[in-house]
Amino acid sequence: MTVPLVALIPIVAFAGTGDVVGDPILEPVAQQGPQSAIAALVAADLGRSLALTRMAEQAEVPAAPSAVAPRLTVAPAPHRLSSPRRMGDPGLFDLGMGEDELLLTADQEAPPAPGAMLPTPPAADTETIDADEALIDDRRRPGLEKKLPDRVTQDNPGAVRAPAPEAFPTDEFPVPDRWRIVTSLCPTRGGDQSIYGLYPNLSNVCRSKLDPYHQNVLKGDRPLPEGKRPSFLKEDDWFFIANVVSDTVVEPRSFPTPVGVQTTARPGSLDVFGRADSLVLAQTVIAGFSLLKGETAYKPPAIEYRLVLAAQVNYVDVNERRILFVEPSRPTHRTDHFVGVQEAFIDYHLGQYDSSRYDFISLRAGVQPMQADFRGFLFQDNQLGIRLFGNRDNNRFQFNLGAFWRLEKDTNSGLNSVVDTPRDDWVFFANVYRQDFPVVGLTSQLSVTYNMNREGGRELKIDDNGFPVRPALLGDLRSREYDVVYLGYAIDGRIGRINITGQAYGAFGEDRNSFFTSREAKIRSYFGAAEVSYDNDWARFRLQGLFASGDGNPYNDTEAGFDAIFENPIFAGADTSYWIRQVIPFAGGGRAVGVNTRNGILNNLRSSKEQGQSNFNNPGTVLLGAGADFDLSTTTRLSANVNHLWFHKTDTIEALRQEGTVPASIGWDVSAAAIWRPNANQNLVFRLSGAIFDPSRGFRDLFTQSGKSDLFYSVLFNAILAY
Repeated sequence: MTVPLVALIPIVAFAGTGDVVGDPILEPVAQQGPQSAIAALVAADLGRSLALTRMAEQAEVPAAPSAVAPRLTVAPAPHRLSSPRRMGDPGLFDLGMGEDELLLTADQEAPPAPGAMLPTPPAADTETIDADEALIDDRRRPGLEKKLPDRVTQDNPGAVRAPAPEAFPTDEFPVPDRWRIVTSLCPTRGGDQSIYGLYPNLSNVCRSKLDPYHQNVLKGDRPLPEGKRPSFLKEDDWFFIANVVSDTVVEPRSFPTPVGVQTTARPGSLDVFGRADSLVLAQTVIAGFSLLKGETAYKPPAIEYRLVLAAQVNYVDVNERRILFVEPSRPTHRTDHFVGVQEAFIDYHLGQYDSSRYDFISLRAGVQPMQADFRGFLFQDNQLGIRLFGNRDNNRFQFNLGAFWRLEKDTNSGLNSVVDTPRDDWVFFANVYRQDFPVVGLTSQLSVTYNMNREGGRELKIDDNGFPVRPALLGDLRSREYDVVYLGYAIDGRIGRINITGQAYGAFGEDRNSFFTSREAKIRSYFGAAEVSYDNDWARFRLQGLFASGDGNPYNDTEAGFDAIFENPIFAGADTSYWIRQVIPFAGGGRAVGVNTRNGILNNLRSSKEQGQSNFNNPGTVLLGAGADFDLSTTTRLSANVNHLWFHKTDTIEALRQEGTVPASIGWDVSAAAIWRPNANQNLVFRLSGAIFDPSRGFRDLFTQSGKSDLFYSVLFNAILAY
């Protein structure tokens, strides 16, 4: 079998320059061809040898000029394969050989004789490494390891042992108190102050303990030092937090003031209602103290002890007798004071569900704040109780489970009285919150609240001014007991750019003595409120509405008027609103009873929000309004509200006043407020608000003042200073 020499051209081209045509060496080779397969194999082997030789020469470092290059042993000239090479022609075979040196002998070029054995190919290099098994420097292939050098052992008995790794400097150094690294440089008062020249910014942390705007151990910014904390506080990270709030109220106002039956401050007056102007002054100081172990932010504390005391001095001046005191001989002004315990609890951190997210569960026992819903429509107070609360799923799920035993309140200040026996009135509740439900941006709340009142067997409760408060002086004047369950659903958040707050309640239960019928009656009443607002840069525009069902038939065995447990609504202007802030006495229909309550929005005919009982025989409330808030700067805000109010059902009022049809429209409530925070925080807050109430037909029918203006006003100045 013969192989054309053309098949050898790629091999020869690889060994040489790569050009065949025109090359004086390669072109004759391409034109001549061996006549046997053996010649082709030999030529191929030759091409491989020449290629390896060429690569080896290129990789080697050239020798000195005087060195003589090694010569290859070749055949004599008569057996040359190709024509002689011309001088100066570079080519494949330019290996330093002379003209008379041959590459192949005649025997090698001639075909083998018949029957001759083919030459045995040379044995493979036993040291050749397969490419798949080769290891490249600085690269590691899984499953293959380089051979490690022999282990080197040292025997040096006199050497010093190397220091432990902990002895070498690292990026972290243990310090006894990391909280006071900087403050330890602060100079003593009256001492050398030259360090401020070296560290000017040190003055920002070297502050008095009375400074509320910088880090302070009294505000819980730093833990108590080890040598200065009480011995019963074990371990570290105990924080002490003290806060003091001064709350000043100046409140000129007017409301329908009934003239006393026995006497009046103005003899000869024939009107049922006297002069409406009055003045309220109140100064409250609230002092709070907390001792907690753990962290002051992010991570809930392991345990907390808290005590809050409130002291108030108040002064009231009215123009008619028997408004402030039941005795007509008492003056028309009053000064009173009281100290109440607003918080006193222990909060123990039971554990964490997720340490990375600080989801927790805690148990709190004692006098503590509690708010049943987002806006304080049902129950917002500080009462004695126990509460289990916590969160899950990175705070997306929150829950509360608790029970409260209601404390008696001081009549004139509204503060808790711990020296009086608690009331036979209990509140049990459970609620859950879920963020981003039912849509992203909204938080939903489901709640169940049970109010169990057992004050029917007690004697008549008289307040500090001599007026009866339990039971209210309505109807048959008999004491009452009731059980009522409130089922509630609330949302708070936003959908797109629309802010939404909503609350719905259904009240279901039993009143053991309806003061209209002196029989048991079922409680079936409903409540709903919503606020929708839209933000446009520095302005917010609001629409608000509220509905509380009224009792349309006071003589049946169903009480359909909705009433709360202890309301304090942040809604429709809150205490800026005239109707929410002021109490309208229900003159002619009951004694020491108001149409509404102070800081309450419901028309519930109660003797007192603080000391009275819930009343489900009431006319109900309907409110529609609009408002706006304008953030003029980071320190100044203006707010305005316009609301119109109605009675839902007037049958209860008509029965108590023993008169014909009473129109449902109550009137217009227009208010405005300005809030100024000079330091853009809550340490200094000044608020000035004013409200005008313009009565409608229903209100004028109940509280007509002949010869006097129908308008009523309320002005409120409030200054809060907090440390």
